[in-house]
Amino acid sequence: MAMGLRNRIFSYNNRLFLIVLLFIWGIISSILVFQYFREKQYKSEYLNAQLQLHNRYLINAIEDGLDYEKIINENPAPFDSLRITIISLKGTVIYDSKLNINSLDNHLHRPEIINTANNGEGFHIGRQSDSDGRKYFYSATKGNRVIVRSAIPYSDSLHELLKADLPYLWGIITISIIFSIVAFFTSRRLGKTIVRLNKFAQTAENGGSITETEEFPNDELGKISQSIIKLYSDLQNTIAERDKEHQEKLHEEQEKIRIKRQLSNNITHELKTPVASIQVCLETILSSDIQLNDEKRRELLDRCYSNCSRLRHLLNDVSLITRMEEGSLLIAKEEIDTTQIINEVIDDTNTNNENFIIHNRISSSIRMRGNRSLIASIFSNLISNAIAYSGGGNIYISLISNNDSTCVFSVEDDGCGIEDIHLSRIFERFYRIDKGRSRKLGGTGLGLAIVKHAVAFHGGEITATNRDEGGLKFTFSLQKQ
Repeated sequence: MAMGLRNRIFSYNNRLFLIVLLFIWGIISSILVFQYFREKQYKSEYLNAQLQLHNRYLINAIEDGLDYEKIINENPAPFDSLRITIISLKGTVIYDSKLNINSLDNHLHRPEIINTANNGEGFHIGRQSDSDGRKYFYSATKGNRVIVRSAIPYSDSLHELLKADLPYLWGIITISIIFSIVAFFTSRRLGKTIVRLNKFAQTAENGGSITETEEFPNDELGKISQSIIKLYSDLQNTIAERDKEHQEKLHEEQEKIRIKRQLSNNITHELKTPVASIQVCLETILSSDIQLNDEKRRELLDRCYSNCSRLRHLLNDVSLITRMEEGSLLIAKEEIDTTQIINEVIDDTNTNNENFIIHNRISSSIRMRGNRSLIASIFSNLISNAIAYSGGGNIYISLISNNDSTCVFSVEDDGCGIEDIHLSRIFERFYRIDKGRSRKLGGTGLGLAIVKHAVAFHGGEITATNRDEGGLKFTFSLQKQ
């Protein structure tokens, strides 16, 4: 608690205020002292000038041979209790209006007499008289034969006359107090800015984040401070974004490695069945221990051909997905007519299909920049998927929306649909709802994965939902540029 109180008392704001306060009062004190002595000197010179006139008047009277005692006694003095002393050029007192001259010693070594002997006139403030012990203000004037010295006792009236102008001093002090108050608020504002800058520097040194939202004062230092903190904050954000991008890239690379590993495992797994089947068929045909008729041999060869076709489709699909993932920049785009491609896919499908009716609801020409084979694979795989697994009899292809940048399609069937738990995973590689039935129908498990990649290649997204009236509906968008 004592340490906290000490920190508050000796905080930077208080130290800065004390420094400014000492500076202000140091200057003011110097001005006051200078002004006090300057004013005192001015008043002393003014008083001396008045006494010099009186002294010069007496010197003229003495040099004209007039009775100076009579003149001194009859003419009023410029000041009360004025003491007049007439001194020879050798320092001997000839006359003193207050004291007996026999009690006075030689005055040649008095300060005011020395100055007068050298300069013709001189004065001295507040010297104590060796003759009567009183303090006087002395003013002496040198003539051709004598020195006349006037002396005013250093009384309260003389002290009041010589002291500095108090209203002026109080004015200076009042101004100083006002300056001190202004200095307090100015130093507090400046100190607050510097303290915040120091806190920011410590935070930056420790690598901390800047979360302050308090604005700096609207002055040059405040603007500089705000700019520095903004630069640091921008640098922090840049570093954070860089680290985030690095993490995302790292995660993406790890995800690619995981997917490749998973793809390799899935391919290996998918290859085992047809390869094993081909091997068994060929071993049976080539075995000398087994006698086969032509019909059985034909059956085994057909099975080999079917599995070879399945392998070829699998390898083609894997090659297509790999090319889209790793070489998408190498896949060319051109101006295509999507409607024409859809019609060609439907015609090819109808050639080998007698159980499904494909309803093409798209009549207008839809032109876009894309890859012809990938666009064809989207509709071909969706139609083939519906024919193979939906269990329905109709397929509907529709254009939901079409503008200058995007077109949205739907492909739906009237089959049995799938359970909702499978909807989020049907686009995964080798994901099958009914694995046995899918392999039996010759599917590779990559059709919908190819569809998703082809849609993404064209800047779109695809979703699958169950229709209320039964069947599955695929909705996907394609960017035209």
